[in-house]
Amino acid sequence: MIQRLLKIEGTYVHEHHHEDECHACGVEGLETHSLWRSKRVAIMALSGTLLAVGLLFEFGLSWVLPAELLFLATAAISGYELAKEGVSSLIFRRRLNIDFLIMLAAVGSFFIGHGEEGATVIFLFSVAEFLEGYAAVRARRSIEALMELAPEVATVRRDGEEMKVPVGEVSPGEVVVVRPGEKIPLDGEVVGGVSSVNQAPITGESLPVTKQVGDEVYAGTINNEGFLEIEVTKRSDESMLSKIVRLVEEAQRMKSPTEKFIDRFSQYYTPSVIFLAIGVATVPALVFGLPFNEWLYKALVLLVVSCPCALAISTPVAMVSGMTGAARNGVLIKGSVYVEEISKVKVFAFDKTGTLTEGRLEVTDVVGLGHSKDEVLLKAASIEALSEHPIAKAIVEASGDAKLMGVEDFRAIAGKGVTCTIEGERYYVGSRRLFKELSVEVPEERAWNLENEGKTVVFVGTGREVIGLIAVMDKIRDTTAATIAELGRKGIKTVMITGDNERTAKAIAEKIGIDEYHAELLPEHKVDIVEELSKKYGRVAMVGDGVNDAPALARASVGIAMGAIGSDVSLETADIALMQDDLSKLPYLMELSKKTLKIVKENIVASITIKGGLGALVFPGLVTLWLAVAVGDMGLALAVILNAMRLSSIKSRSLVPPQASEPQLSEGVTR
Repeated sequence: MIQRLLKIEGTYVHEHHHEDECHACGVEGLETHSLWRSKRVAIMALSGTLLAVGLLFEFGLSWVLPAELLFLATAAISGYELAKEGVSSLIFRRRLNIDFLIMLAAVGSFFIGHGEEGATVIFLFSVAEFLEGYAAVRARRSIEALMELAPEVATVRRDGEEMKVPVGEVSPGEVVVVRPGEKIPLDGEVVGGVSSVNQAPITGESLPVTKQVGDEVYAGTINNEGFLEIEVTKRSDESMLSKIVRLVEEAQRMKSPTEKFIDRFSQYYTPSVIFLAIGVATVPALVFGLPFNEWLYKALVLLVVSCPCALAISTPVAMVSGMTGAARNGVLIKGSVYVEEISKVKVFAFDKTGTLTEGRLEVTDVVGLGHSKDEVLLKAASIEALSEHPIAKAIVEASGDAKLMGVEDFRAIAGKGVTCTIEGERYYVGSRRLFKELSVEVPEERAWNLENEGKTVVFVGTGREVIGLIAVMDKIRDTTAATIAELGRKGIKTVMITGDNERTAKAIAEKIGIDEYHAELLPEHKVDIVEELSKKYGRVAMVGDGVNDAPALARASVGIAMGAIGSDVSLETADIALMQDDLSKLPYLMELSKKTLKIVKENIVASITIKGGLGALVFPGLVTLWLAVAVGDMGLALAVILNAMRLSSIKSRSLVPPQASEPQLSEGVTR
């Protein structure tokens, strides 16, 4: 159908600009109304009912007058916006667009006594246009979700006292304090305290990052356990989060190639058909003295034949059929343009955490150093059971149903680890740095071997020795390697772009067989990578799940979000959502897209060929109005719809290994 998202947004999305900007992001407030609750749905339901009753009256009961009145009511109700746009385009922009042609064809249909045709044309056109507009409304809501990430107030230290201040009133150089569990309100530098900070909303890193004096922190990230004093370095409208908001807005304003093509097409098609019909009605009578009524009838038949109803629905009916089939297979596609775009994709770019991996840490290795692996894991789990850290949860989970040991005097050492007393002896579980500060010798070679595999190593020991190592890693999805391999067989290049460190990214890339990777990226860097890939290869699809992926999702030719665990922002910003977090849907999506476009081409060729043939036969009088309506419009429209319904037979196939189970832990770990 016609991609006129600006018009559709202007109809359904009410944008209210306030004098006050969002202090967290530095952008104006937006308010969107639910498309499905709009009056347009009620209008379509009412006009569809009137049309159905009218058809029953005319063809079932032969009540011609009541039927014509119902057809007029249908056209008036569902065609009001259509007529307004067509007339407005003619008067103010001096352009004859497809809206005007649809309106003129409908009027002509009523004029020659075929009101059912005019009403049906307008109704089908308005329904198809509505379905196309839904994605535009959904996309606008991503900005609101982004703005909610950062708190609206900050705790600022002024004149030795702490006070709550709106973030928009905090200036660079001031010091804000952030307590455990609170969000960091503004970008800044730590000037006091140590804590681990969850940066996933901004950088996508799978593990919390230890922040201490001199380290940079970002608005919208979460302080886990320590008390931080942060010197603000950027105003609220200059923060990393505000950059993400602007990147999303800019990407969403870009017009699709299909929209531009339809705009150009309508400039020539509509006036050509109208002037041809006028010529057919007048030239034979004025120049050659032929009967005016006869050629007026032929002109109206030509107008009905040329009415682009079947041609206009040839694309959306196939697209809707494909999107409906995709929804049944767990893939949400937010607009037909993305069905078209995905078939042209040459490169798939993937975020790592939550996309190629599950975003959930698991224990992969337990190494005993003079102690059994079971003992190392049990003591570590007993200590970590009192911690809320993601690594702690993974260690406790790995211990399974084992009975944990009693601990005393538990203490968290901010940014380093935890400690407690077990059976009268002090034990520590934490980082390499913790044990070096205790002057305990660390088994560097064993640790580095594990870290070179992209794993995070936790040391377990006493104040005298390290008794073991535990390695944890973000779990790779069962379908990841098979999906990457399948895309490779289809000639698709795969690239991983992640905020994680170089060693982790390299290890994951090698394990799953991805073609290329880029590590340690911030959101704007991910956008840069997507733009570089677009320049080099053409169409690029971005697959991600986090808020930090939103700008890259919006900038890519097609943005694909992992649905169930995806952030609201990425889900709204993306063009396609994998509702079951199943990467094996990507090869299915490629197949569906190519078959959908094949049917679209078949429908378009059939529409043009049949309409062109009937149009040529109008001049010698071989096509009657009945034939024009029955074959050239209604019959052709039905054939187009039936052809499109074949798409529902396409099914996705799972790439999950037949006996997929929990990954085996190396070195004899017991669960």
